[in-house]
Amino acid sequence: MDLIVTTRRQVLAQDEGGHACWQVVERSEMLPAARTALLICDVWDRHWSRGAAERVEAMVPRMNRVATALRAQGVRIIHAPSDTLAFYEGTPARRRMQELPRVPPPSPRDLPDPPLPVDASDQGSDTGETEPYQAWTRQHPGLEIDHDRDGISDQGEEIYSFLAGQGIDTLLFMGVHTNMCVLGRSFGIKQMVRWGVRTLLIRDLTDAMYNPARPPYVSHAEGTRLVVEYIEKFWAPTIHSAELLGGARDVGAGDR
Repeated sequence: MDLIVTTRRQVLAQDEGGHACWQVVERSEMLPAARTALLICDVWDRHWSRGAAERVEAMVPRMNRVATALRAQGVRIIHAPSDTLAFYEGTPARRRMQELPRVPPPSPRDLPDPPLPVDASDQGSDTGETEPYQAWTRQHPGLEIDHDRDGISDQGEEIYSFLAGQGIDTLLFMGVHTNMCVLGRSFGIKQMVRWGVRTLLIRDLTDAMYNPARPPYVSHAEGTRLVVEYIEKFWAPTIHSAELLGGARDVGAGDR
């Protein structure tokens, strides 16, 4: 079974007057379900930032619908709730990742890594919290785990071994936070791209850690949009969850 999606990326081009500009390029593509996986990044049960927690809470129902729909089509689901794997110790989904044969990843490609477009040096909370702490204990309970098929891991090389062992060459990402964990974890977009794994970000099911009181002094939603555009320019194309759900657009982080 194939998934039909419209990928979006941005390329540096010239307008009619010869001025440099970023141009959006969209393309319809077919993704074989058997060679595709979905990774759910750090969608925890709690967060130290109230604003971050509220936005995750709003996205979780649609995230679960996406995971359920993709699973039914044969896409493998990887749950990656960092720092909470002790909660899942001994479960079939965790053991599946621990016991699989290891496949060493290739030497990472040396790729440009431009600075992010938003300043999160204050940790990025937009609801006043300034001191991060580990509030999370597990993945959000609203995200269902199928222990007969899914995997649970927060280790990049472990996840790479799973992909290689299953013949998976395309990895879809949803989760948080776009400018932090989604990009920077050992299993994040940057590392997977450096290892040669094709990655696609589901752009309406992610959220940045960004405080509008910091540069570039835009709304939180605009800050997230800027990070998504940064990914489209320098790291990976994006897709919209609507195409994974038959065109329905409802609750989420916005129709980016």
